[in-house]
Amino acid sequence: MATEVNVPTLGESIVEATVGEWLKQPGDPVKADEPIVSLETDKVAVEVPSPVAGVMGQHAVAVGDNVAVGALLATIEAGGAGATAPAPAPAAPAPTLASSPAATAGQQAPASGDTPAALSPSVRRAVLETGVDPATVKGTGKDGRLTKDDVLAAAATPAAPAPSTEPVPTPSVAASTGRKEERVRMTRLRQTVAKRLKDAQNTAAMLTTFNDVDMSAVIEARTKYKDLFEKKHGVRLGFMGFFVKAACMALKDVPAVNAQIDGEEIVYHDYADISVAVSAPQGLVVPVIRDADQLSVAGIEKTIGDFGKRAKDGTLKMEEMKGGTFTISNGGVFGSLMSTPIINPPQSAVLGLHRIEDRPVVRDGQIVVRPMMYLALSYDHRLIDGREAVTFLVALKNAIEDPTRILIDL
Repeated sequence: MATEVNVPTLGESIVEATVGEWLKQPGDPVKADEPIVSLETDKVAVEVPSPVAGVMGQHAVAVGDNVAVGALLATIEAGGAGATAPAPAPAAPAPTLASSPAATAGQQAPASGDTPAALSPSVRRAVLETGVDPATVKGTGKDGRLTKDDVLAAAATPAAPAPSTEPVPTPSVAASTGRKEERVRMTRLRQTVAKRLKDAQNTAAMLTTFNDVDMSAVIEARTKYKDLFEKKHGVRLGFMGFFVKAACMALKDVPAVNAQIDGEEIVYHDYADISVAVSAPQGLVVPVIRDADQLSVAGIEKTIGDFGKRAKDGTLKMEEMKGGTFTISNGGVFGSLMSTPIINPPQSAVLGLHRIEDRPVVRDGQIVVRPMMYLALSYDHRLIDGREAVTFLVALKNAIEDPTRILIDL
């Protein structure tokens, strides 16, 4: 008897998802609670487990299909691993000398066990960009699945020349300009990000104010205490812990930056839920550090480290990306010198951090070299005046240039 697997409830206000990847193929043995398919929502990827043990039946939908909550995904057949496994296909005839290398390669089973349709979006993108044949790459992921790193490693390894099957050289293909195009469907996450960012531009009266900050004191503190910090707290001491604490202090001084517009009302928050932009295989995600103003630097670093790890694993929960009163985006890790970040609605401001570089500055009448960083605050001018934006950045700058202020809440 077959057991149906349906699209589960995906969270508040989410009624539809996209099939991102099939983790089990028809005929594969399946354990109870073992993930069989990955669904992409507008926030995260969700793995759907099998409700029973048995054998994977037929897929009711294909990769890329949109499915509503409650829709049929697949069936799980009762029995052992071989109870309903499809009969093996008859052996293909041996290739003749006239067979082309491409046709011969097409008869071989993929080394990783992944069919093109079963590849995750990030892996498909890597395959398209590198030109690597996924059938020739051994997967190191779960159940032998291909990962993006497998494809990139294969692309970096020179391929061994294939043995010739014909004594006569194959005629060269018509000259190609190398100009290729490939159409790839946008993931649901990317579609949602695009819509929200454009909505922010259309709705908010956005303006960006800049300042710079001398990172000497924070770098000195980090260098001096990073080993002891990691030994005691089990996490590395980074710069984000300092910036989140400094931002929380500045938000208390300028509450409008931590507020939002709701209709004709302004909602002020007496807490600071800080959204931090984290890179994930399927795109940028923004989990929220709840009550960041109540956490220590160590607590903030632990939370950010956990978010980063689970973003790469695709195990972030949707509720962890809801809410947030203020956002910090660190483009500096990618080498950005300066940017104008876009507000994350319904928030009213976002802080952009950038790369640290040595620049000449004047100190006490002398030109000296200091590690400097540009800060950018994009804000909704409907709610936040220029004076408040500058006041916020100056308060943040003062706390970073003199970290003792963070310790004594000054």
